[in-house]
Amino acid sequence: MNEFLAPGRYVDSAHPAVVDFCQKNSQGKDARERAVSLYYAVRDRIRYNPFLDFSTDAPFRASQCLVAGEGFCVGKAALLAASARVAGIAARVGFADVKNHLTTATLRARMGTDLFIYHGFTELLLEGKWIKATPAFNLALCQRFRVKPLEFDGREDSIFHPFDEEDRRHMEYLRLRGSYADVPAEEIMQAFRTTYPALYGLGSAAAKERFG
Repeated sequence: MNEFLAPGRYVDSAHPAVVDFCQKNSQGKDARERAVSLYYAVRDRIRYNPFLDFSTDAPFRASQCLVAGEGFCVGKAALLAASARVAGIAARVGFADVKNHLTTATLRARMGTDLFIYHGFTELLLEGKWIKATPAFNLALCQRFRVKPLEFDGREDSIFHPFDEEDRRHMEYLRLRGSYADVPAEEIMQAFRTTYPALYGLGSAAAKERFG
C-alpha cells in the first residue's frame, strides 16, 4: 500500500507546487470530502488540452500539468492522484481505451481516429474500496460542447457518460489497461508514437493548436 502513498516520478506528490495545491484545495472533515474537493479543483482549474508535445514526458507529470494550468487526461489523473497522496489518501492511476464519438474534427484529423488509447483516470481508496474518478474535462469545456460534466461524490465511480445532453452517443469504453502506482509514460509514449504518428509528430508545434 505504501506505493500508493509515496511520491512517484510522474505522480510527483512531493513537488512543492503539488503540495501547495493540495493544501489550498483539500477541504473537508474526512478523507472522502477532501478527495471530492480535490477532484473538482483538478477538473475545473486545469484546462483540458490534448494538443501537447508527446515527444517529451512532461505531459504525463502531475507537477507539469499544474504549472502549465492545462493538461490531457493522463496528466490530470496524475495530478489528482498526487494531490490525494499529499492529503494522506492512497491513490493510483488507471487506464482504458475509449472511443469518443463526439471528438472534434480537428482532433480527429490530427489523431486519424476517434479511438483514445490509454485514457487516464484516477483511483482513490475511500471508505475501504477503490473508487474511479475522471477529472479530464473541465466544466467550461463541457458546457461549450454540451456534454455532461462528470460529478464525483467519493462513493461511486465517476466515469465518462455514454451519451451527451442531447442523447448523442458520446464515450464508449473498449478495453481496460490496468492500474498503476505511477504513470507508465514510456509505454504510453511508444503506443502514441505508433497509433497517432501525426499528433505525436507535431512535437513542440502542438502548442499552436487550440482545443475548446
